[in-house]
Amino acid sequence: MECGDFSTFYTLMGQLPKVKWFRSDLYNWEGFWHLGHHLPGAMAAKSNFQAKDDDVFLTSSIKTGTTWLKAIIPTIMNPKGRKDDDSDDPLLKHHPNELMPSLELGFYKANPNPDLSHMPSPRLFRTHVPYTSLPESVKTSACKIVYITRDPKDTFVSSWHFLNALIGDRGKDPWPFKDAYESFCNGVHAAGPFHDHVLGYWRESIKRPEKIYFMRYEDMKKDPMGEVKKLACFLGRPFEKEEEVQKVLWRCSLDRLKNLEVNQHGIDPWLGVENKHYFRRGIVGDWKNHFTDEMKGKLDQLTAMKFEGSGLDFGY
Repeated sequence: MECGDFSTFYTLMGQLPKVKWFRSDLYNWEGFWHLGHHLPGAMAAKSNFQAKDDDVFLTSSIKTGTTWLKAIIPTIMNPKGRKDDDSDDPLLKHHPNELMPSLELGFYKANPNPDLSHMPSPRLFRTHVPYTSLPESVKTSACKIVYITRDPKDTFVSSWHFLNALIGDRGKDPWPFKDAYESFCNGVHAAGPFHDHVLGYWRESIKRPEKIYFMRYEDMKKDPMGEVKKLACFLGRPFEKEEEVQKVLWRCSLDRLKNLEVNQHGIDPWLGVENKHYFRRGIVGDWKNHFTDEMKGKLDQLTAMKFEGSGLDFGY
């Protein structure tokens, strides 16, 4: 159903379950929680977006290593990304969010039928919507989907730091860790429930590995060379030389990205978030600095229960 204005979506939102989360309203649409100012764009995109066969989508729940891939994928897709000349590196002038703009926020939040004809092919998009809420044409076309996930314990810790950085800019008190943790375990958070989000893409990637490439942040950190090679092959841009892989990894290294001037200053125009907040530690196992044994046990048990029989785990 194609919709020409937002009135239909606002009417539907008024009928959805709603809760307060981190000083914001969350709405439960199609089994997942969405921020109120994100949801109309997601609904409009699902109704109106038409995918092209050479589109590339980066999909994820929140804070699972997405920003790293928002740099890596455009660099792989750009023929100049693996060359020695750094003067023409788009990462020098553009935050990764600009290189893979959000479908629901960058285009469909302001206009339910945006004109995308100006975008060169292949078009690169990102989204946090679950698999079930993707536009139908994304599922049925030959476009590629890359999904990145992460140990839920580190995902939660990264999300908590990110959200508190945002309110810290406004002089507000941080969200208590225990309250945020309980909400995450209950599946009540942006793009939640986390485990259901992961499983939706995981199961589809098993059915259609040529369509959806499923990645774990931990694998990327352990073997970046091997993982980036596999990603490039999936995207139809295999490397010819080892030096090309090394060049992409250097350009997109978290240390380099964090220290680029464009990422230390400026504000994301779609969310009003300072660019620097998208880069923190980027390590595996930061949850150990925050969790009690009881917290670890509870979330690990929940993860094991949710993923039971799926063939998916995080190495427990």
